[in-house]
Amino acid sequence: MNKLLFLIGCLPAVAFASPQMDMSSHQPAPTSAQQAYQAGMDKMHHDMMSAMSSHNPDVAFAKGMRAHHQGAIEMAKTELQYGKDPEMRALAKSIIAAQQKEIAQMDKWLKAHPDTH
Repeated sequence: MNKLLFLIGCLPAVAFASPQMDMSSHQPAPTSAQQAYQAGMDKMHHDMMSAMSSHNPDVAFAKGMRAHHQGAIEMAKTELQYGKDPEMRALAKSIIAAQQKEIAQMDKWLKAHPDTH
């Protein structure tokens, strides 16, 4: 009886020490839309972080916001490519127009204020 109780007492330790089954391979493959959103987000984050290398906070802000706005445009384009809802498609179109206008404003400012570090 003592041996049985001892074995039962050891079971949680054995279960805890055993390797767990990797369930990550059981996830469905990402859709084309998910891949497009991810690629756009990855590029946006990279470009935003690169903008932070400027020692001029105004230039860093303008470059970072430009990258952010471009990321919004890429997400909106993905919505137009894959989305079906008319309200979201209309919003995507308005985002593209607004962000392009603001990017042009930032580009003009950046041209007049070159980054000299």
